[in-house]
Amino acid sequence: MSQGDITRLLEAAGRGDRLAFDRLYRAVYEELRRIAQANMRREAPGHTLQPTALVNEAYLRLTPQAGGWENRRHFFGAAASAMRRILVDHARRRLSQKRGAGAERVTLDGLDVAAEEKELDVLLIDEALERLGAERPRLAELVSLRFFAGLSIEDAARALDLSPATAKRDWAFARAWLQDHIESHRGRPGAGG
Repeated sequence: MSQGDITRLLEAAGRGDRLAFDRLYRAVYEELRRIAQANMRREAPGHTLQPTALVNEAYLRLTPQAGGWENRRHFFGAAASAMRRILVDHARRRLSQKRGAGAERVTLDGLDVAAEEKELDVLLIDEALERLGAERPRLAELVSLRFFAGLSIEDAARALDLSPATAKRDWAFARAWLQDHIESHRGRPGAGG
C-alpha cells in the first residue's frame, strides 16, 4: 500500500470511518508489530506482555473517534503513546501486585543513552517524559517517536517537520535532560526506581 493510500485511510479513519480504520490497521500492522517488538526487547526477561498483545491493546486504544490523524506522524505518535501507556499501566499493575517491590525495567541500549546502569525503570522514564513534555513538548515528542515508535533520527525529523540537524541537536539535548532527570530521581521514594 502506498504512502498516499495510507494517508487517505488516516484521513477517513480520523473522520470516524471504522472500515477505513480497520483497513489502516491491516496495512500498518507489521510496522506496529516491529515497534512493539522493539519496545518489548527493552523489557526485562520474563515480561508477561507479548508484542502481539501490545499491538492489539494499542489498536483498541486507537479508536477512530480518538483519531483525527493528519498524517503518519500523528498516527504513529498516537500508536507510540498508546504503547507507552500500556507498558506504564502494566508496570504499575505489577508493582502494585508486588506491594512496592521492583518495577518493570526497560533498557535504552538501542538509543545510546549514556547511563551507569543500562536498565531504567519504565515508570521513571514515563515520569521524566511527562516533565519534559511540560517544559519542551517537541523534545518529548521526539523522544517518544525514537524510543516508543522506534523511528530513526531522520524519520523522526521528517515526522516532526524538522531538519535532521535540528532533530539531532534536539535529541542530544533531550537525552542529556532525561539522563540528568533520571539520575537525580533514581531511588527517590515514590519514583519509579
